Amino acid sequence: MDKNTITGFILIFGILMVWNMTMAPDAQEKIEEEQRIQDSIALIQQQVPEKQVVTTPVTAETTTESDSQDSAKQDVLLELQYGAFAASAKGEEETEVLENDLLKITFTSKGGRIKDVLLKKHFKVERDSSHEERKIPLNLLGDEKNRFEYLLPVANAAKGKISSQDLFFEPRVSGNSISFKASAGPGKYFEQVYTLKPESYAVDYSVRFSGLGSVLNTPNGTVELNWLDYLDRLELNYKYEHTYSSIYYKPVDEDYDYCNCMQEDKDELDADPIEWMAHSNQFFASILLAKDKPFKGGIFETKVFESDKRKDNPDLKILQSTLLVPADQETFNMEMYLGPKDYETLAAYDNELEYIVPFGKSIIGTANRWIIRPLFDFLSSFIGVKGIVILFLTLIVKLVLYPLTYKMLHSQAKMAALKPRLASLKEKLKGDQSQVQMETMKMYREFGVNPLGGCMPVVLQMPVWFALYRFFPASIEFRQEGFLWATDLSSYDAAFWLPFTIPFTDQSHLSLFTLLWVITTLIYTYYNMQQMDMGNMGGANAQMMKYMQFIMPIFFLFFFNSFASGLTCYLVFSNTFNIAQTLITKNIIIDHDKIRAKLEAHKKKPKKKGGFGSRMEDALKQQQALAAQREAAKSRKK
Repeated sequence: MDKNTITGFILIFGILMVWNMTMAPDAQEKIEEEQRIQDSIALIQQQVPEKQVVTTPVTAETTTESDSQDSAKQDVLLELQYGAFAASAKGEEETEVLENDLLKITFTSKGGRIKDVLLKKHFKVERDSSHEERKIPLNLLGDEKNRFEYLLPVANAAKGKISSQDLFFEPRVSGNSISFKASAGPGKYFEQVYTLKPESYAVDYSVRFSGLGSVLNTPNGTVELNWLDYLDRLELNYKYEHTYSSIYYKPVDEDYDYCNCMQEDKDELDADPIEWMAHSNQFFASILLAKDKPFKGGIFETKVFESDKRKDNPDLKILQSTLLVPADQETFNMEMYLGPKDYETLAAYDNELEYIVPFGKSIIGTANRWIIRPLFDFLSSFIGVKGIVILFLTLIVKLVLYPLTYKMLHSQAKMAALKPRLASLKEKLKGDQSQVQMETMKMYREFGVNPLGGCMPVVLQMPVWFALYRFFPASIEFRQEGFLWATDLSSYDAAFWLPFTIPFTDQSHLSLFTLLWVITTLIYTYYNMQQMDMGNMGGANAQMMKYMQFIMPIFFLFFFNSFASGLTCYLVFSNTFNIAQTLITKNIIIDHDKIRAKLEAHKKKPKKKGGFGSRMEDALKQQQALAAQREAAKSRKK
């Protein structure tokens, strides 16, 4: 308990003692009055924890209406506790509603704030014990633990600051606009005004500090806005939702930024002007934007629950933002956006707000925003089924990357053309593996074959794969869109449920798209293994590499099992196109006789020194020389 609190209690006690002595009729009544005083003080102590900045108001329900003297005492206590806003510290909570075709917003007069937001066009899906899915209403900002409060530095309040969430505001509805006013005396009030725009997720929002110059003690000209938000779990795939939920914000004249998504984080920008900030779920966001002037600073903090408390917790994360709202002018204008993270809608604000859609940064984010997303939107404009859009998207990606695929297959065809010669070489040098490797590299150089020529095209395609990995779970267009057996392309498809949890995971389902990806990968791998010669790697190494080619897809089954079904669907289509491209290219497009003729022609050309093949050959010679030295050393020891 600090010095100001102790002083306040002493003053309260003194005032009540004087009042009691002058008003009480006899000694017994004095004793009773003193007891009531102590009870009132105890009530304040219970309602005002030692470490809490603002206090809980005494409501009409807690005021003893049967005793006018107690009522007067309560008024004194409220005045000491809330200063000029004492009259607004008691009342009854009322709710008001504004709505349009997209939103239904419920407001409460206690705090003059939003109590709940219903999104009419979107739903939350829950699974029952038999894994059946059902849709329920989707709400934002509805958690009872949430706070959206202005910490008003009232000059004569006992604690120095009072919370607007502890005040009862007078509501007034006019059309699709509502104002909440908390009086601080004649001509003095704190007002919040909300205006819901038609057919929009946006709400014009302003605060007014009318005549409060002598009431508020604001030496730095600001009032703190504290926004505590317990994010609800809205999606079936907890891992994706946890990963893509955080606080985003944009300082003036700087790029947007965000708090760490995977662990607790705190970003302090006390003196940096802020344009906007957003409490963001995977697909939905509650955003606050400054209009005419920026916020004068902010502190943003994310808190995560311990791993053992996450599975059955209805809350996803705790987000807390503190904004410094300018109070040196009568009105401060803002805008709220309460709805889906639709890229085009957010981009229309022209202030980097669209970057809260987590497409990624650097080359991956650029590819998603400026290539994959526009292409997907174009296909969706005339194809209604999102799964078919993914099919055509896969086809276009494969056609664009086909030159790289052709180069890889052409390199494999040249390797296959040398396969009989390599088999003869291995038979001739049987038992001398190092010599086989060196002669193989010499043959590659002689015929102009790069053994790694088929690897580079695969590496160059990896950025596209990583971009799509971020695209599917970030795009709200896939949310709750079904295709075949998948009910939500932004989450995993649970085609089979197991009576146990898969070891080393928290999964008890099997994704059919992932199983199909494994099967098509094994088919594609088996076909390619027939065309490749791995004997020059050595017997044991060749067998290990062969086994790894088949083990890896099975291993990735558990990794891909929880991926967005839109992505695993794309991977199945991609493998199918890969198999088709390989068969058509190798058996129809590539002229194997022409390749063999070119190899023979290259063999007859004079060879330049240097190059990759030459360096590999030199490296093998050095390796062979070192091996010979080791063998000689062993012989001398014997």
